[in-house]
Amino acid sequence: MAADTSAPRAAASPRLSQPWILTYHSVSDPTDDPYGITVSAERLDEQLTWLRRRGLTAVGVAALLRGRAAGRRGLVGLTFDDGYADFLDEALPVLARHGCTATVFVLPGLPSGSNAWDPLGPRRPLLTEDGIRAAAGAGMEIGSHGMRHRDLTALSDDELRAETHGSREAIRRLTGTEPAGFCYPYGTADRRVLASVRDAGYAYGCALVPGPLLGPLALPRTHVSHADRGARLRAKEVRHRLRHRTAAAPARRTRGEA
Repeated sequence: MAADTSAPRAAASPRLSQPWILTYHSVSDPTDDPYGITVSAERLDEQLTWLRRRGLTAVGVAALLRGRAAGRRGLVGLTFDDGYADFLDEALPVLARHGCTATVFVLPGLPSGSNAWDPLGPRRPLLTEDGIRAAAGAGMEIGSHGMRHRDLTALSDDELRAETHGSREAIRRLTGTEPAGFCYPYGTADRRVLASVRDAGYAYGCALVPGPLLGPLALPRTHVSHADRGARLRAKEVRHRLRHRTAAAPARRTRGEA
């Protein structure tokens, strides 16, 4: 059954506690990994086991936001950036064993391509168009990572529109569903980029540490590496809560002034 990827009824607000969203990339052999973005399938299994033992279920971001709007507890967001081909063979079986889903942020402008934007390599193949459809058919939420993994803040207005609006239309053609979410390549965004994402019709956007842009179109996420096990994951969860508490405090103090 395909995932319900409809837009959430109410996205997160910087005045509420921010959802905890975990960021993955490739699931494969982590031996040659200069950027620290690869976990093995065995380590992913350990990490999801740790979450489940703490009463947490990993879901895609749209499902996470809908659940929070409905008052549901015990959910954590799970995202896979770049749309690596290994998602189907390595990550998907692990997710299925744990009853979890995820959002896969893909690059429809690079079907069957590779991560050529990483100069240190190694080269890893990306999902084909059939692979993207297969991930959607397996119940994963498909989101946009732009067309070709470009720094959106450095683009002209027309190029930016092609990356935001164009990728949403390309994914709709591939899967039959308009994506609800957008993920900023390199985690880089500014107000102009957020405005383009909003204008394209996305319900939410994912960053890493969005700073003053924090909000529904710049949700914070936590990077997960192969080194992360129980103690490190717990520390990262606590850091996420503390970061939000600092960011939210001014909003609470000035609520009456709104």
